[in-house]
Parts: sequence; structure tokens; C-alpha cells
Amino acid sequence: MSEKRLIVTGASSGIGEAVARQAVARGWRVLAVARRAERLEALAAETGCEVFAADLTDEASVAALAEAAAAFRPTGLVQVAGGAKGAAELAETTIDDWRWMFEANVIGTKRVIDAVLPLLRASTAAPSADGSASYAEVMVVTSIAATVSYKGGSGYNAAKSAEKQLVDVLRLELAGEPIRVMEVAPGMVHTEEFSLVRFGGDREKADAVYDDVQDPLSADDVARVMTDILALPGHVSVDETIIKPVAQTHPWVVTKGELRAKR
Repeated sequence: MSEKRLIVTGASSGIGEAVARQAVARGWRVLAVARRAERLEALAAETGCEVFAADLTDEASVAALAEAAAAFRPTGLVQVAGGAKGAAELAETTIDDWRWMFEANVIGTKRVIDAVLPLLRASTAAPSADGSASYAEVMVVTSIAATVSYKGGSGYNAAKSAEKQLVDVLRLELAGEPIRVMEVAPGMVHTEEFSLVRFGGDREKADAVYDDVQDPLSADDVARVMTDILALPGHVSVDETIIKPVAQTHPWVVTKGELRAKR
């Protein structure tokens, strides 16, 4: 098996950071990418990963990332960067919030795949050290919001649905190439920033999402599943993975309070 070299976006916090940490712990090379350089530097100091500060919604920034990626020589891309803004009903949402969500979740994903895909193709040219075929991989974090609508989620539902379609089409278009394309769709994940960004920095509203929910997912939970999948042999493609806490039966059916078996 060839050395695994992953570009991980959104690596300054949440799921992206957790994936970067767990990937390094598995002995893989990681180029951690995010906007906030100071957080990346702290991550590098703690883990030994390589870092590059880039805003995936900015074309020039992604062009610079492409140059850094070429020097890194990736075998895989783990696209985590994205997010939600607002939870109002459709008629009360803003175009600015919609535009931000499509830039962050769809256009940003398109840009980074454009930048990295030629490098992933090149990584498969030579056989592995043991003589077996070389495989590359693209893993994209979407959301259960990509397939199930919910009140207050119109813009995020739309953006994540578009991102999912991007992944599905990419998988079709790479047919015949040794590149596995995989989607991970988490449900309720209690991270430090996702809901805080969604509610414009309102900590009370952000915390209320998880109030009295027994064991919502953590970023480490999701990252463990993701890195377990990435650790599978290169020819094994887990195309779609949905991850939810037991307390979340459905995107909009969340049990509050203690979970108890019926008697």
C-alpha cells in the first residue's frame, strides 16, 4: 500500500480538525487546510501535520492551495469545510445567507476538487510498494440535510443537496479510474462552532439545539468513522455513510431526556 497523504479542509475546528488529528495518529501524512492560520499553527505544533491557510470561497486562495498541494503530492482529499447560516422560515431568510452557504458548501467544494483532482490522478500512476494497484480517494462531508428537508433549513437543505449531487456526479464521471468517491452525511454533531455560526454568534440559541439530548455525536465520533473508512483497502468504496446519534431518529425527530428501553 502506498503512503496515505491526505488534504483535510475545514481543519481549524470541529470535524475537520478531528479528522486531521486522527489521521496523523494513524501514521498518515496530513496537509491541514483552513482560513485561520493561527489555529492551524497550533494544530501543527500539537500533531506534526503540515498546514496551509486558504479560504475555499476565494479563487486566488485556492490557486495558492493548488501549488502547495502539488508539493505535498496528495493521495486523498477529505473535504469538510462548509456550514450553515440562519434557521428562519424560507420567506424570512436572506439572499446573503443563501449565497454564503452555496459558496461555502458547493462552490468551495467544486474549487478544491478542481485544484486537487489532477494530483490525485497522478498519484495513481505508479504501483504501490508491494506491487498492488494504487488508489486515490475523495471524501466529502455533506449532511443528512442533503436528503431530508426540515423547517428552518431551506438554504442549508438546498446547499447540501447540491453538494451531494456534485459528489454523485463526480463518482459517475470517474468511472474506470482508480479513485473512490465517498460521501459522509452526519446528523446532530455537537461541535464548538457549527450552531454558533448558524445563529450568528448567539451562544444561547446554539446551546439550545443540544439541550437535554443524550449523547449527541462529537466531532471525534464522526472522524473515527471517517478514518476507519479511509483505512479500508483502496478498492473498497463506502459510497454513502449516514451517521446520527441514537437520540436522533430522524433529522427532525430528536428525543429529549434520558433514553430508556420499553418494558
